[in-house]
Amino acid sequence: MTKRADDENRNPPSDSPVIRTIAMPADTNPAGDIFGGWLMAHMDLAAGNVATRRAKGRAATVAVEAMSFLSPVLVGDEVSFYGTVIATGRTSLRIRIEAWRRKRESEEMIKVTEATFTFVAIDDERRPRPVD
Repeated sequence: MTKRADDENRNPPSDSPVIRTIAMPADTNPAGDIFGGWLMAHMDLAAGNVATRRAKGRAATVAVEAMSFLSPVLVGDEVSFYGTVIATGRTSLRIRIEAWRRKRESEEMIKVTEATFTFVAIDDERRPRPVD
């Protein structure tokens, strides 16, 4: 890993996290690390929160791309999920989500996962609608 990439994985975004949670024993895979699906589910929740606020209404996940697992999450780690709208179409939103972990006894944060989620704003009949 280059010095620049290492620095980018050690400096979380300056805005507040969308979600913050603690990784628990029930969230582990057979190897004892936190299950990747647990991280992905929380990332989708965070992206959904960002999408709903930006679209001012319901939005549905339609794609996830470029998901990268950079570092393991361990039981007891605090995991913070940061989200940013990176593109807006007529009915769609692309949202970048980063997950950062912090050991409970430390202040050091390490980026563990990143992905881009695409959402479509939907109406009451679950059909695409323009993003407000």
